Amino acid sequence: MGSKKLQVWLPVLFAVTIILGMLIGYQLREETTGGKFLGFSKRTSLQEVVDLVKSRYVDKVASDSINQLAVNQLLAHLDPHSILIPTDQLSAADEHLQDNIKGIGIEFQVIEDTVTVMNVIKKGPSEKAGLFVGDKLITINDTAQIAGKFLIVDKVRSLLKGETGTKVKIKILRSGKMFDKVVERASFPVPIIDVSYMIDQETGFIRINRFADRSYEAFMESMGDLKKQGMQKLILDLRGNGGGLLKEAIAIADEFLSGDKLIVYTEGDHQQRIDNRCRRDGIFETGKLAVLVDESSASASEVLAGALQDWDRATIIGRRTFGKGLVQQQFQLSDGSAVRLTIARYYTPLGRNIQKPYGKDHQEYNEELLTRFHNGSMLKEDTSKPKGKAFKTPLGKLVYDGGGITPDIFIPLDTANISDNILKLYYRNSLSSYVFKYYLQNRAKFDTIAQPKNILTAFIPGEKEMAEIRSFALSHDGINILAFTDKEKIQISQRLQILMAKQLWRMEGYFEIANKYDVAIQKGISSLK
Repeated sequence: MGSKKLQVWLPVLFAVTIILGMLIGYQLREETTGGKFLGFSKRTSLQEVVDLVKSRYVDKVASDSINQLAVNQLLAHLDPHSILIPTDQLSAADEHLQDNIKGIGIEFQVIEDTVTVMNVIKKGPSEKAGLFVGDKLITINDTAQIAGKFLIVDKVRSLLKGETGTKVKIKILRSGKMFDKVVERASFPVPIIDVSYMIDQETGFIRINRFADRSYEAFMESMGDLKKQGMQKLILDLRGNGGGLLKEAIAIADEFLSGDKLIVYTEGDHQQRIDNRCRRDGIFETGKLAVLVDESSASASEVLAGALQDWDRATIIGRRTFGKGLVQQQFQLSDGSAVRLTIARYYTPLGRNIQKPYGKDHQEYNEELLTRFHNGSMLKEDTSKPKGKAFKTPLGKLVYDGGGITPDIFIPLDTANISDNILKLYYRNSLSSYVFKYYLQNRAKFDTIAQPKNILTAFIPGEKEMAEIRSFALSHDGINILAFTDKEKIQISQRLQILMAKQLWRMEGYFEIANKYDVAIQKGISSLK
């Protein structure tokens, strides 16, 4: 009998329990969430203002512009390196991290208001189409004439670039005659190593211009070639290298450091410490090493230089580096744009963070290099002393954080030796234009020179060239120079040799000859003895 009553009342009890539970739960939600059943959290003031502008503002405002402005203002209050990248700028922003470029394979310069072909990449699409050095570009894809006083170089560059396999129609002027050329765009590698060669029988030289996708691979190829030539010492040039991919710098540092030494670690409030250590035997763990840096060596360059300095592995030569010790990660947004957000700081093996102060006003940060120039930090060693916390290397050398990597050997910025006359020629690019014209007039002679070092004996500018330069500068650039001093003649002669080497062998020739007159290179050679 009792069992039957239980069977009757049990469903009723369950129902009452469920109803009471729902009532109690609903009452608790009322007290804790303000009565929003399955509602979202309260909107922020920022979201409310953006919606008000979109719905109530007197004039029509594009939603994208409102969102970008709001995000930019937010990021501007964080640090100088957290940025929003609009959709139409993403490709250009990532370009410096890529190891190839799509285009027609020429280098051009605006000479006398005309786009002139300065170099044609060998076996590239333009060479196949029959373009020559000295050709003048008149139209691209039948667009309006791309010559004249108000020529926009970026526009020309954008017209020539395009997807692999697409074609571009070009009208050129050559020796007074017009020609139509059709060039099929292609993808070809962009040099990451500016130059790699043997300075003498035992000293190699490598200049890395950035840390991109193939920097480590290109570096190892260069190292292999130099070792085959008997390299026992190395000068690694990171001047002007603004950084790039951290992993590439870490991989290169591993080739210089032994064991499982710490190379760099990163850490942030929302990212736990990550150590990056040596993981393999390096190709150059014991040879003598000098690293060249300057005020534009930044980020990944500072990671590499800092690791080698902390472990007493290399002599750092030059001027204090930029001072960027923040790590960015790129996040894709729903509208196609992206945010590069600072997520951590990086620290050298001794624990140095070399990020220079930026505070709330980023103007001082952005102008800091200019400040260094005016206060003498780039000119005198005693004004370039670091102010951060001191650390001691294994050999007892003091190094500092808080403002870049301070070199072991200081090389001042050379400004005293540049006269007003030479500055005028540099400013108007007169020397470069003259060299190009001189090359075209004497192409048969220069094309027989086998390698850059031979330019020093095959091309020795004298009085004839000095007179031609004065005449060229006056007629083409309106620069009136009555005479050059003996010192100016020497400097101009050296510069002409450097520029002619660049015309013939591009950056490889430029740096091989420029290094002959570079004080930092000479100091690097002496430091390795």
